[in-house]
Amino acid sequence: MAAVQNEKTDSKTSSDTDEKGVGTPLDTALKDNDGYDNLKYPEPWKFEKWFVGGYSQGRMIKFKSPKTMYKAINLFAGVAIMFYGYDQGVMSQVNLNPHYQELMGIAPIEGNSRNVAALGGIVSVYYGGTLVGALVAGSLADRMGRIKAVVFGCLWALLGAVLQASAYNITWMCCARVISGVGVGAIDCVIPVWSAEVSSHSARGAFLAIEFFMNIGGLALAYWIEYFAYLDPNHEMAWRTPLALQIIFVLIIGFGINFFPESPRWLMKMGREEEARSVLKATRDADVEYELRGIKKVVKYELETSGANHYAAMLFPKDKYSRQLRWRVFLAVWLQIMQELVGIGVITVYAVDLFMDAGFEEQLSKLLAGFNNLSYMFSVIFAVITLDRYGRRSTMVWGAVAMAVELLIAGILDKYAQIDGPSQRSFGAGVATLTFLYTATFGATWLTTPWLYPTEIFPLNVRAKGGAWSVVGWSIGNGIITMITPFLFQAISYGTLLLLFGLNIFCIPFVILMYPETAGRSLEQMDTFFEHGGSWNVFKASHNIRDKGIDDWRWMKKMNSEEHEHLEAGRRMSTAVRSPEEDEKDAQMSWTKRPVYTLRRKGSNAGIM
Repeated sequence: MAAVQNEKTDSKTSSDTDEKGVGTPLDTALKDNDGYDNLKYPEPWKFEKWFVGGYSQGRMIKFKSPKTMYKAINLFAGVAIMFYGYDQGVMSQVNLNPHYQELMGIAPIEGNSRNVAALGGIVSVYYGGTLVGALVAGSLADRMGRIKAVVFGCLWALLGAVLQASAYNITWMCCARVISGVGVGAIDCVIPVWSAEVSSHSARGAFLAIEFFMNIGGLALAYWIEYFAYLDPNHEMAWRTPLALQIIFVLIIGFGINFFPESPRWLMKMGREEEARSVLKATRDADVEYELRGIKKVVKYELETSGANHYAAMLFPKDKYSRQLRWRVFLAVWLQIMQELVGIGVITVYAVDLFMDAGFEEQLSKLLAGFNNLSYMFSVIFAVITLDRYGRRSTMVWGAVAMAVELLIAGILDKYAQIDGPSQRSFGAGVATLTFLYTATFGATWLTTPWLYPTEIFPLNVRAKGGAWSVVGWSIGNGIITMITPFLFQAISYGTLLLLFGLNIFCIPFVILMYPETAGRSLEQMDTFFEHGGSWNVFKASHNIRDKGIDDWRWMKKMNSEEHEHLEAGRRMSTAVRSPEEDEKDAQMSWTKRPVYTLRRKGSNAGIM
């Protein structure tokens, strides 16, 4: 009843604001006082009490400044993402441990196709678990909240870590890997959604980029722990210890998440408006009422379309709204698969093999792989700049171009590095240098975007399930790549790098043509594109939106702060594809300079320059 009374109070405030011209893209369809009195919020899930943990306003940690709270959330989410990186990278040197290989019955690896398949299989079954865990957690996060879903994932991850560290045969290890995958898939699905929903639209990219700095830090940490553990003559403990250390991460995440704020969007969807307002005040410096009204409007709309809040409905739509969701699912899944197609899994998991193929000794190859991980970690800092300043599309396009060039040159040099001769060492050094450049480029461009993007394109009532579909794509891509990579190195050697060069080129047109720019736009604004775009081609969809008289229509480019202020104030933004000034400048340009100017202008309009 209190929630309904609060709705009435805010309805009046919002109506007054509309008279001044302030509103969101949904204002024309949803009036602030339209139907809130009769809004039926969903009942708490009847099985929720059987799950441990959860959000409590009284238990939530308090800080004097929202900035301090923001940093604390950022740091904690980073620890969770660090665990995901640690868990993903922990097998890189375990696979090389002779005691592990003997115990699992997969020795010798070299020249034995059965053992090569088993080695890849132990790594890849993990991603079957992440797929299941993501789908389950996506549903649970919508039913009982983001925090309880994370705790659920931690319990599975804890069991998986214990079983991996105590494994004594390949069947045991494969089962443990699947169980651990279920937990990590659940955490991996919910944490990016949770962190995006408690952050403001202007800093989501930087927020996630910092988290993924810690993600690659986790991968590097796992590698160096294993490297120094391997120096111990007790080779059994050298692989069991790093696997057991996962337990520390899981305990910190599973216990600590209960003291942080719940997603304000989920709280609003459940009718807990005062708690949602409290969370927004704790995490925002500015006045929160405008954002709260926007969330309420979207909640009303999405509760009325709650029939689409099922995995099956998202894949097999029966109405226009569900068809929009299917398109979002495709974008999220395919972006994650493309992230793996550009080759990062090959380089990080099998870096030691790559350096050994380039002519380096095993010990030096391990050192190079370790320093490559450190370079990879620090490169993620640049994503803080690229994602929010240049936008998601431009970052991915130019990242793929750079990685393609680096892989092409590395593949050519790798061919000659495998031939004995006086220049072999020089060619090997060139392969190592370009491998470092490749991983650094990936960290600055492609690492974070596929995780950030799904949190920005899915509406509230299916946002957690959207995150689950994203992890499904990640699981499919990783599972395939980690399974076939050992065969690729043995079958085509340096050709593996040339194959990855082609796959980077293959991915570029998809980014340019299919993915709308989300940088600078609020989570609620994204509904405008999918509701009115009407095309898979982002250029055609943008023109369709413009033709309907909607101000925010240039979805190839990021929205800057000035444009966002104009939109919030109800002032019309420019709808001209080209301004008169541009036409005049183009006409006066000399014929020698005109092609460069035209290319730059078209690249700018396409959002890639």
